[in-house]
Amino acid sequence: MPLPIFDPAHYDAQLADKLARFKADFAPLGLPEPEVFSSPPLHYRMRAEFRLWHHGGRVDYAMFDADNPKQPILLDDFPPAAEPIARAMPRLREALIASEELKRRIFQVEFLATLSGELMVSLVYHRKLGPEWETAARELAAALGAQIIGRSRGQKIVLERDWLLEEFELDGRRLRYQQVEGSFTQPNGEVNRKMLGWARAQAADAGGDLLELYCGNGNFTIALAPLFGRVLATELSKSSVRAALYNIEANGADNITMVRMASEELSDAMAGGREYRRMAGVDLAGYRFSTLFVDPPRSGLDPATVALAAGFERILYISCNPLTLRDNAQALAATHRIAAAAVFDQFPYTHHLECGLLLTRRAAA
Repeated sequence: MPLPIFDPAHYDAQLADKLARFKADFAPLGLPEPEVFSSPPLHYRMRAEFRLWHHGGRVDYAMFDADNPKQPILLDDFPPAAEPIARAMPRLREALIASEELKRRIFQVEFLATLSGELMVSLVYHRKLGPEWETAARELAAALGAQIIGRSRGQKIVLERDWLLEEFELDGRRLRYQQVEGSFTQPNGEVNRKMLGWARAQAADAGGDLLELYCGNGNFTIALAPLFGRVLATELSKSSVRAALYNIEANGADNITMVRMASEELSDAMAGGREYRRMAGVDLAGYRFSTLFVDPPRSGLDPATVALAAGFERILYISCNPLTLRDNAQALAATHRIAAAAVFDQFPYTHHLECGLLLTRRAAA
């Protein structure tokens, strides 16, 4: 798709179009009126990645249009970028231009910011980095007030730490999340906070225990845990599991058990399949699960996980792909109805739409 145009004057109309498409896609499933959670029209992206374009002694941020991929589009600024990124972009560019050591053979920069104001900048090179680069990078880190990381093939230099600590208020609690460089984090911080609030509202009266699949760094886990007796959360990515364990401790969440395994494996274990070493010490039979929470990849739930979901009273489902969400909801329609729905505009000015459904078991005939 071509590069979007970031014009706040068009924002409401574009969101209305996405909402209409969502409602039409789900109309056959008896969709209730969705809650709509909009994004700030500018400065909403907590992550941004750019190529760096060298020309005439300068280096500029560049993006590429899929319709003309060989022609760079040079950027003076990037309106979607969160304020810490927006402030750093011109200062970083001038620092690169002024320093041959920082500029030489750099080809990419990656920014990560938090709502609490922290910033990380990863500089990616086509050369090995040495002590001279580290000296210049430390000066840059002090000037920007940022964590700086240098990368090249087979090399990663971390000057201080390769993670940020996100902090924000939610329903009277102050939540803390470690966000690790290179690992998935929610791209739109304000909309993520709205997603967490909506999920908590849907789970407020559930009681019992929670099973969460695809928990990542514990983004939803930490927010939902106080609403349940116990939580069993699973994630496959090692870096995300490490961050989740950090976040469990940082938030004093003592009712969460974390297991590193795929959703298919957990589905097999719960169906009485083979024994898994990673489940050693986890008393599955002792849980009283009332709710399943899932936030799967774009491909949605696999058939085994859909079968697992059919056994739950409540399924709270967050999706980055409305079409696979619709397919999964259709597969569960014989046992579950849509009790609540929401759309979250994580990606303004694009066709992408994050969405959520609460599915509850149908009453016996």
